[in-house]
Amino acid sequence: MKVNEHPRKTIKKVCSFMIFSCFCFREVRLRSHFARKIQKLNDRINGIVSEKNTFDFKLSEGETKRPEHKITVSVIDATEIKGRETDKGKIVKMLVSESSDQEPAPRTISLVGMGGIGKTTLAQLVYNDHEVGTYFGKRIWVCVSDPFDEIRIANAILEALVGSAQDLIELQALLERIQELVSGKRFLLVLDDVWNEDSTKWEQLKNSLKRGCLPGSRFLVTTRKREVANCMGSSSTDILELGLLSPDECWSLFSQLAFFEKNSRDRDLEETGRKIAERCKGLPLAAKTLGSLLRFKRSRAEWESVLNNHVWEIEEAESKLLAPLWLSYHDLPTEMRPCFLYCAVFPRDYTFKRDTLIKLWMAQGFLRETQNQEMEATGGECFEALAARSFFQDFEKDEHDGRIIQLKEITEQKPTPVYRLPKPIYSIQYQPY
Repeated sequence: MKVNEHPRKTIKKVCSFMIFSCFCFREVRLRSHFARKIQKLNDRINGIVSEKNTFDFKLSEGETKRPEHKITVSVIDATEIKGRETDKGKIVKMLVSESSDQEPAPRTISLVGMGGIGKTTLAQLVYNDHEVGTYFGKRIWVCVSDPFDEIRIANAILEALVGSAQDLIELQALLERIQELVSGKRFLLVLDDVWNEDSTKWEQLKNSLKRGCLPGSRFLVTTRKREVANCMGSSSTDILELGLLSPDECWSLFSQLAFFEKNSRDRDLEETGRKIAERCKGLPLAAKTLGSLLRFKRSRAEWESVLNNHVWEIEEAESKLLAPLWLSYHDLPTEMRPCFLYCAVFPRDYTFKRDTLIKLWMAQGFLRETQNQEMEATGGECFEALAARSFFQDFEKDEHDGRIIQLKEITEQKPTPVYRLPKPIYSIQYQPY
């Protein structure tokens, strides 16, 4: 130290050096910490890339286009429909029974079932029934779909009542006009393909329609979800859950299309055709699609090819079969999709218990425990929601509380490993269950 240097300056330099050194060491530690984090992320990304290559997953270009809802109308050729006579009789009886005249408020009857089960077809048969047409002074058909657009639906109802399009655009004016037109009339309103679970959207329309109408008026709703039926005002006795066709009904529907314009049923073709009809598992959509496909195929080799191929690998059938199934899948909340997709690991006709499946979901990390709810309860809600949307079939219920305890899934003939799923349907290969 120089003689003339002030002692305080020396102390300040030493302190400054110590602070600078501490700062450098801390910066080094932070850099090291972030470097380790980056390395872990790189390792995870490499693992994901490796699994993608192993399972041959393909990256999609752009956003997945949501399937379009099919617009339905009331027109139908009843001579082409096979089965559903019992179901039709039940619905007609509920609509025109003598007790209907004693009910001041319109009842809401709901047809519930999975996509392709025949809800719209049954509603069309009922709508065009002679007894129904005679009983109701006015019949109205509205294809609702998703979203539930109150103004569009009100316009459709008004147009059906008046017979021509109207210029009204405000909901208030539309509802007032509808109320005037239904006053003193007994009507049947069919609301096809309803997805809305918000009862407030339906209440305004419902209130306008029921004011002044004659006793015995009815609402007939078709939906895939039991929650929607409840939301629309159906009691448990007014909900009809559609089942699959019987083997004979399925064969009748399939053969009517497959053998159309063929001079006679070739024995070899009929034998193969019956096996194909069995693979339809009683689903009308599958029977109609495959029957229509084989309508223009006349050789046994072509029929055998359809029988031996995985149904989803038949290009002509794929688009028609998958369209309604995609709609149900896209309607699922995001957190439920992995739970449903996990079911693809089970083989054909596998029977499993509800609680066992929930535990498997938990083991896979699909369920999350919240502050107010345990994972088992969350899994139970997810299971019931999938069942209510008709993703599961063939329930066995507990005798005491009516809870679903096990089910038998409906799948294709052979279990297919996940990594071999056809590229268009990685996510819904086994829909419906």
